[in-house]
Amino acid sequence: MNQSSAAHSPTADAGGRDPVIPRPEHEVSRQQICPNALKVLYRLHGKGYGAYLVGGSVRDLLLGREPKDFDIATDARPEEVREVFRNCRLIGRRFRLAHVHFKGDIVEVATFRGSGSDANGEGKVRTEEGLILRDNVYGTLEEDAFRRDFTVNALYYNIDDFSVVDYVGGLEDLRAGRLRLIGDPETRYCEDPVRMLRAVRFAAKLGFFIEAATAAPITRMSHLLEDVPAARLFEEVNKLFLSGTSVAAYQLLRRFRLFERVFPETADLLAEEENNFPHTFLTHVFEDTDRRVTDDLPVTPAFLFAALLWHPLQRERAVLEEEGYPPEDAMQKAAGRVLRRQTRQVALPKRFAEGVREIWALQGRMERSRGKRALRLLGHPRFRAGFDFLALRGRSGEADPELVRWWKDLMDAPESQRPKMVGLKGGGSNRNGNRQSA
Repeated sequence: MNQSSAAHSPTADAGGRDPVIPRPEHEVSRQQICPNALKVLYRLHGKGYGAYLVGGSVRDLLLGREPKDFDIATDARPEEVREVFRNCRLIGRRFRLAHVHFKGDIVEVATFRGSGSDANGEGKVRTEEGLILRDNVYGTLEEDAFRRDFTVNALYYNIDDFSVVDYVGGLEDLRAGRLRLIGDPETRYCEDPVRMLRAVRFAAKLGFFIEAATAAPITRMSHLLEDVPAARLFEEVNKLFLSGTSVAAYQLLRRFRLFERVFPETADLLAEEENNFPHTFLTHVFEDTDRRVTDDLPVTPAFLFAALLWHPLQRERAVLEEEGYPPEDAMQKAAGRVLRRQTRQVALPKRFAEGVREIWALQGRMERSRGKRALRLLGHPRFRAGFDFLALRGRSGEADPELVRWWKDLMDAPESQRPKMVGLKGGGSNRNGNRQSA
């Protein structure tokens, strides 16, 4: 049912503060908004529904950054959104969302969430510990603002009058560089423990500090992550480490004792590290990953997990070799064990797990190969990833820099010169080739 625009007008908050920041007092412009998102906003508004740009896009526009996604909040129910847009699909069980599809683009539309105080209590399901399992309670704009996680993510851009709506002091926190949870932090972390990881991710991404009350319970409550589905943690790990700010995220995860909840075996080795290993290696990995993201080069979970689990693999392989397993058998068996244990905490889809195994296997092959085997290895589909991994090990003092240089020279050489470099066609065995076969 269509509703008048007046029905959507924000009212003063409990402290009497006007939550509406008029257009002349903020920096968000329609020219900065994705055209498809504007189409959705205007279509909903034209049908009489409230239509707001919300969350990270508003936050980033106010910070002068280019948003990655443009999400929309409305008082229209998911089924009503589907009636407005023929190119719409409804998704989600925990909370129903509408995806409006355009060519090469999806605009996500969410109905305002309520406080859950409806008469029947329908739509919201919690565990005894307070974890929300399902939440389809709908509400008002103000209720939706207080249901969001962090104040800086609870800012709304109203297409009706081009104002920004702020019920929770998000604009003040944004200007102070402060990340603050909405509501009682312990309650909010119990509702969804992933918020602890999100606090780290946003602090790293934005360069903000985590407000004291928001930060205080994290270490003590980090164990709640053990109850989060492993598949969901995989998505969060990717966001933490593959978004261009992994160095800062890694430091914060360790500071708040969250790293050990997602990569427990790696954390154990960090606690026992000798000569700064594996910390040095991981730091180089994250620095390189951030540089690749900045340069718009591809990054993959397979490489990330290969790096994060490399030292647990070495420890497991050493144990198996002591038990009498031949080196190659020990390597394969150790890989299976380490990956199985890790995926109990953070799920790793099969296609990425195979990539991890191949990157690991290439390390030994690059140390041993010469002659025709070295030339064949250059054609391996994951050779470049394997070489990049070897180069990072070389930077960290774990692999022979001469070996790294030899493989780089071989890759960069014209194809006609490669046989001579590996000792074929009368080229003889060079010093580096002998080192590889040792």
